[in-house]
Amino acid sequence: MQLSAQEEYGLRCLLRVAEGGVGGPVSVALIAEREGISHEYVARLMAPLKSAGLVSATRGAGGGYRLARPADQISVWEAILALGGPFFPEDFCECHPGQRRECVRSTDCAIRSLWQRADQVLRVLLESISL
Repeated sequence: MQLSAQEEYGLRCLLRVAEGGVGGPVSVALIAEREGISHEYVARLMAPLKSAGLVSATRGAGGGYRLARPADQISVWEAILALGGPFFPEDFCECHPGQRRECVRSTDCAIRSLWQRADQVLRVLLESISL
């Protein structure tokens, strides 16, 4: 398991908003400059964070993004879910059937329970970490 680029960069953008949004909205240009990524990519990353209710946006010359709630009320897990989803989604096995259409281990898959447990542990940990 690893974070996708979208999850990593999106989380970094969210942290920039958290650290810089005390005095007002944080602009896409400032986030892009600080993170060394394009304005377009920042805007694309901020969209799911806004849809998930983690940030709010203000348009115009003095616009940008602010956290929708205090930083200590936004967990890293919420951000990961907004940006990419759980590490082990319910339909994981359906996405990796191997050579056969139906998995030969559909009833006694030891690896499925391993990934589900790992996902649960990561979820609990990341829910306990706030911005």
